[in-house]
Amino acid sequence: MNIVIERAAVEHVDAIAAICSFGWKQTVEGKLSEEYQNKHAIEWYHHERVKSDVEKGSYTHVAMVDSKVAGVIGGAIMEPGVSRVFVLYVDEKYRYQGIGRQLLNILTEEHKEEGAKKQRVSVQDGNQRGIPFYEARGFRLQEKKNGVTDTGEPFVNLQYSRRL
Repeated sequence: MNIVIERAAVEHVDAIAAICSFGWKQTVEGKLSEEYQNKHAIEWYHHERVKSDVEKGSYTHVAMVDSKVAGVIGGAIMEPGVSRVFVLYVDEKYRYQGIGRQLLNILTEEHKEEGAKKQRVSVQDGNQRGIPFYEARGFRLQEKKNGVTDTGEPFVNLQYSRRL
């Protein structure tokens, strides 16, 4: 399988929206109601919002397999020396083949070149795809944040970081 990492572009918007919507719903499945999942998947991953986020640079790279978007990552330097991963999802058909690792590596290298010394990511408590992935790459749990959704449901968000 030939994986090519490239800059996210407007022509990738529909695939990014589908991959992120499906992946995000998997991370909260069984923890947050279908009502909440559907409402926010539509809000966060509709075409125009994703297009705007691609244009702003919030989604930074896509992984292409046979000219098809197989994964996406986004992130930025949010404060001096600190990189933040906003989003990292891989299409279910392509998981566990090194795509997430390659996406994280390219984002990390770019941020190191921009002066990042630390990298942070936020993960939903119980996300058994994300937590082992990030821990295997040196991220360590820093904080648990409790919250309540706009539908009144409690959630726990885990804040991870690593030194670069």
